[in-house]
Amino acid sequence: MRKQLFFPFLFLVFFFLCTTTFAQIAPAPPLRRDNITLILEKGGQFTSFIRLLKSTQVADQLNNQLSTPDPNDGLTIFAPSDNAFSALSPGTLNSLSDEEKLQLVQFHVLPTLMSTSQFQTASNPLRTQAGDIKSGKFPLNVTTSGNQVNITTGVVNATVANTVFSDRRLAVYQVDQVLLPLQIFGPTPAPAPAPDKPEKDVPVSTPKASKGAADTDSSGAISLKPHPMEMVSFGFAVFGAIFWSL
Repeated sequence: MRKQLFFPFLFLVFFFLCTTTFAQIAPAPPLRRDNITLILEKGGQFTSFIRLLKSTQVADQLNNQLSTPDPNDGLTIFAPSDNAFSALSPGTLNSLSDEEKLQLVQFHVLPTLMSTSQFQTASNPLRTQAGDIKSGKFPLNVTTSGNQVNITTGVVNATVANTVFSDRRLAVYQVDQVLLPLQIFGPTPAPAPAPDKPEKDVPVSTPKASKGAADTDSSGAISLKPHPMEMVSFGFAVFGAIFWSL
């Protein structure tokens, strides 16, 4: 009787231990990773911005940053709509070099996560991934009026239209203008004027003295040297006077 009870009891203990062990080593659910390209594609009106993100390889860079379990500061992205790109002058993007296109895209990315409420207390200018803001090359200033968030770059004034996506690591906001940085699209400074050339001294020509006039030397004094013709005439006059006196 005891043997009959012992084996079922041993089986139950073995089954309980196996169940507990398998539960402990069961794989954890995969960590959800944000993908900026998929987020914008889901928005349905960011084709031009997605193309720029891919061609400059900024999309890969952002996705790598978002693939870490817990980024330090998160990211904020201002995404211009296709209508915003259509409003640009024809050939605007084609006229840019590869480096300028990269800077243009990075100018739309903040290396920190900012909620809409944080824009009200933000310290301008905001730092973007485009470069140093101290030299005034890539200033990005944010102001708020009620629930409206306005962005100025020194070239354009834009407005945050809505929130495309937001979680603890990433915030994506739609803007109604392409954010054109001052460094690339600002006015070109006028070249400095060339120094005035000194006026050349014009030599003053002196009139030639007529024949028979008294010769003058370089100092302007009158020369007493007789002219050869005058000496011949004087000789004939003396000779004639002597002849008629005889």
